[in-house]
This record gives sequence, C-alpha cells and structure tokens, in this order.
Amino acid sequence: MKALTQKRRHPFAFVALLLLGLLLTGGLYAAATTVNEAQASNLPEGYTSEQVEEGERLFVANCATCHGMNAEGTDAGPSLVGVGAASVDFQVGTGRMPMQMQGPQAQQKPPQFNEEQTAQLAAYVASLGTGPAVPEDEYLDVDQGDPSRGGELFRINCAMCHNAAGAGGALTEGKFAPSLHGVEERHIYEAMTTGPQNMPVFNDANIPPEDKRDIIAFLKTYENQGTPGGFSLGFLGPVSEGLLIWTLGLALLIGSMVWLTSRSS
Repeated sequence: MKALTQKRRHPFAFVALLLLGLLLTGGLYAAATTVNEAQASNLPEGYTSEQVEEGERLFVANCATCHGMNAEGTDAGPSLVGVGAASVDFQVGTGRMPMQMQGPQAQQKPPQFNEEQTAQLAAYVASLGTGPAVPEDEYLDVDQGDPSRGGELFRINCAMCHNAAGAGGALTEGKFAPSLHGVEERHIYEAMTTGPQNMPVFNDANIPPEDKRDIIAFLKTYENQGTPGGFSLGFLGPVSEGLLIWTLGLALLIGSMVWLTSRSS
C-alpha cells in the first residue's frame, strides 16, 4: 500500500494526468468537429441549419404519418428522399399536400402552411438527398422569355394533356391535367422539373431552364390577353370551338326553318 501511495505521489503523475486530459479533450473536440462538418455538408444550398431543424419539426408533426418519421415512405405515402426542395415547394405551396382526402390525385386547395413554413419543409427534405432545387428568379422573369418560342415548345410537349390553351383536360382513371391559368411562375417551373401526379419530368437535358422560361412566358402572355373574341368557351381550342359554333349555327338554321314552315301552314 505504501509503495502504491508513493507512485501516486510521483512528481510526474500530475504531468501524466494533464496529458491524458488534454488527449481526451482533443479527441472529443475532433469528434464533435467531424460531426459538425458532416452536418454542414448535408446542409442544402440556400438554406440555414435553423430552417432545416424547424422543417424537421413541421415534418414530424404534419407529414410523418404518411411519409415516415425519416421520410423513408410508407404504404400511405412515397419516400421523399431525393425529391428535392422544388417538389416540396410545389406540393405544399399549391395546397396539394397535406392531402385533404385520398383520391386518384391530390387536389389543389388553399395552402396549409405559409411561405416561411413551406421553405422550412423544403429545406428539411432537401437535406435528406439531392434533388431539383427551387428555381432561380432569372428563370421566372417572363420579360426575358420568348412567348413565341414558348408556344411552340408548349404545343409539342404539354398541349396533349393541358390543352393548347393551357385550360387542362381529362386523363384516365379519374385523373386530370389541371388548368395552368393563374398558376404562379415558380410552380409551373417546379412542375416541369419534378413531374407531379401523371406529369413526366422535364429535366434540364430535355428542356433547358431558358426554354422553361419561354414556356412560362407563353402561358402568362396567353393568360393576360383575355378573350378578345368574346366568350372563352372554356378555352377548348380552335377545333372544338369551331365544332361547337357549327353545331349551334346548324341548330339555329333548323329551328328557323321549322318555325317558318309552321307559320306558313
């Protein structure tokens, strides 16, 4: 016992303990720094860590029931890992998510979250995996777009579902392509990059950002011109509208002939 006591009182014992404490402190600091760097590397561009943390709270409280606690997906909802901020901004910003009820597709309704909360949810989902980002303002400026070229691109890629005038149309199994009138520029762009519902994904390789801007410029130009010819007739398109006018005109002629012949008799 006396020998052990002497060893504890050895003049180098304090130095050894000090070095051991420094090593432990340095190791803990290095581990904490590594964790912080890993978290920083997962931080999506354009968002803060506070937005990600607050977005996670909103997600757990409002979305985890269908999409899972870690957004891994469940039988009631798909995985959100890798869908990107643009998908969240579109679905939540247009009120489609959270869904009001189950159906063939999510219905548009007044948004449940404000813009700040939507951005926080988008930040959290974007931190889970790389995906399409919210578009930059330069690609939403319709004044820089070419409506004429945008009209050509729209008729080639979009009109078969959304109608040549962007009025929307019916699809199979109770689904539909919604009207594009009154839709915000960024939501139109995000729909092209994320492909919601039955819509195909138009990435930058298919339709570059500048072409997307031209398409948005065409839609906004068409939307702002109104109906100079009179009734819009639901923006059905020239063929359908011409057929409707021809049918109504023919019915009017037949009715006039019946009325005239009845008076002569």
